[in-house]
Amino acid sequence: MLEELKKKVYKANMELPKYGLVTFTWGNVSEIDPETKLVVIKPSGVDYDKLTAEDMVVVDLDGKKIEGKYNPSSDTSTHIELYKSFPDIRGIVHTHSPWATSWAQAGRGIPCYGTTHADYMYGEIPCVRNLTQEEIEEAYEKNTGLLIADYFKDKDYMAMPAVLCKNHGPFTWGKDGLEAVHHAVVLEEVAKMAARCEMLNPQNIPAPQELQDKHYYRKHGENAYYGQK
Repeated sequence: MLEELKKKVYKANMELPKYGLVTFTWGNVSEIDPETKLVVIKPSGVDYDKLTAEDMVVVDLDGKKIEGKYNPSSDTSTHIELYKSFPDIRGIVHTHSPWATSWAQAGRGIPCYGTTHADYMYGEIPCVRNLTQEEIEEAYEKNTGLLIADYFKDKDYMAMPAVLCKNHGPFTWGKDGLEAVHHAVVLEEVAKMAARCEMLNPQNIPAPQELQDKHYYRKHGENAYYGQK
């Protein structure tokens, strides 16, 4: 079932250690099949060097395992809520990459200090609040997804394909799993640059809006001209 998608999701998951975004098993990638609405996701707690494409787990949007010898990622319910709320995305990544997670643990969004950030993400990368004790005890992973979805309900989640969860870590998304990984790599680099920027100049302010707009819209939208046709 969904063998080609399993291969694709496996490949996307293997990009995480390649780019230094995960330690041990601290990360996962999923992708949703637009026809069946089934989600393929990394199994929980399996070492990356032991993973195969056949190990990827298939679940439905109720979180029921449809196929796979392993249990799906413990973050599956978060992914599912995002797929339900963000109809334009097909891939999701969660990691505990150190620089982005440092901002999350500090409870801070990442200001747009430069054009690297502006090329991919429009504005400050948000950090959403902690879950309440009741939300944690009731359905921690599901409520994490609902919290993110609620934050973005009146915002452009494609222009800002990343979020930090306070005291937890980052999630990114995209048109497929590989694009979500690309955004996770960009997020980590931007988080690193922003932290170093504040170390060098604690009084620094975000880049001028006109510069942010120029860099974002030259890569995105109807009048984009970056790259090749």
